[in-house]
Amino acid sequence: MTAAAESPPTLRPDAIGFGGALVVGLASTSPVYSLAAVIGPVVALVGVHAPGVLLASFVPMLLIAVAFAALDRADPDCGTTFSWVTRAMGPWAGWIGGWAIAMTGVLVVGSLAEVGVRFTLLAAGLDGWESSTPVVLGLSVLLVLAMAALCVLGTELSVRVQDALIIAQTAALAVFAAVALVRGVRGDSPFGALTPQWSWLDPFGAGGAALTGGLLLGVFAYWGWESAVNLTEETRGSTAVSGRAGVLSTVVLLLTYLGAAVAVVCFAGTEYLAENADEEEAVLALLSEQVLGGWDWVVLLAVATSAIASTQTTIIPASRTGLSMARRAALPARFGSISPRHRTPDVSTWWVAGIAVVWYLGVGAVSENALFDSITALSLLIALYYAMTGIACAVYFRRRLTRSLRDLLLLGVGPLAGAGMLLWLLVLSVRDLADPANSYTGQAWLGLGPPLVIGVAIMAAGVVLMLVWRRRDARFWDERPQVG
Repeated sequence: MTAAAESPPTLRPDAIGFGGALVVGLASTSPVYSLAAVIGPVVALVGVHAPGVLLASFVPMLLIAVAFAALDRADPDCGTTFSWVTRAMGPWAGWIGGWAIAMTGVLVVGSLAEVGVRFTLLAAGLDGWESSTPVVLGLSVLLVLAMAALCVLGTELSVRVQDALIIAQTAALAVFAAVALVRGVRGDSPFGALTPQWSWLDPFGAGGAALTGGLLLGVFAYWGWESAVNLTEETRGSTAVSGRAGVLSTVVLLLTYLGAAVAVVCFAGTEYLAENADEEEAVLALLSEQVLGGWDWVVLLAVATSAIASTQTTIIPASRTGLSMARRAALPARFGSISPRHRTPDVSTWWVAGIAVVWYLGVGAVSENALFDSITALSLLIALYYAMTGIACAVYFRRRLTRSLRDLLLLGVGPLAGAGMLLWLLVLSVRDLADPANSYTGQAWLGLGPPLVIGVAIMAAGVVLMLVWRRRDARFWDERPQVG
């Protein structure tokens, strides 16, 4: 038997380049869908200062992206937060970080697929199908499984599909934003257009309480860019390539969100957007009829492609985190399986897709509002593992912080500042989500808001699973923190 035959398969090195990693980072955030979902609620909170809130939300994202890039250079592991937090702060914290990443995918994949299905049907003029719950549920499940199959078939194929989807949604959003801005500046709007002002970029213009609520929404809009870093073992070039792609993706998202937000506020004004805030992602569909007339299908298709693209790329961080955890005996070894033919994490990918489908159908059976509440719980998990990564960066590189001002700022102060902002938002999220009135169901679960109950229950389940697995196999817990 040859040495090559004895060696287990690995993820395919050099499968994609910088551009591919950047596309995955952008697609994972689902920029058109995310913008559509948050623009109405943000405007309802802060009015014309919505662009400023999106600018302020970018700050912690950039600081954490820099931490991701630095840690990726030191430890290019597809498990990202799981691996880095383990190295810096030990196996207990690392396991929880990995669990948080994996569960964000489970919570949101089914809902992203549903948005993709609904908007595709609307763009195709199949309104009757879109109003049929069985049709939408069936197609959404099929879409999740199809996207999982693409992930298994190969990273190169996945990126080629993402190239087409990101171009389609970006072009459609650019057309919509350009037409809306031109018509708004000309005063050619049925809503009473507003003239863009530099003051719109001031996030503090609406006051502290409103800013806090807006920032919580803004963080959700940027979430997902780190998928680029999860592909670090499959990216060509130095270990810095995928990290740079993650950082650049946050900058591209900032420019996209600012341009589109200014255009939307300019054309629609604040009153219309605030009144339709509860429509969430449908607000762009409503506006597109006024902005583009008979070409409104362009925006419908943009939201659809954005959600479909994110359905696929959101599976990537969860599946590769599962792979990384299994390689270090933090999960059963079968989750570390890599397809010999396609060189992708096949078992963990199908597990993520399967659990996501079960969650989507199970929680959706309770009520559609319960499903929305489960998505709201995402903010807790996102803030947690981003903050853990920022802290891990400063802890891991603590001996380098006194070597230069650059290291102090980029490896210590910046990541800790980003983590501090996110922990502050996490605390505020817990406070707000504890009130049932701030949930979609409007009902109390165990005396608390459903999103908070769901978030706490997911983390409690993670702790239980961690303890159970440690009793069966304690090898991972023998690891000790390291210093970079």
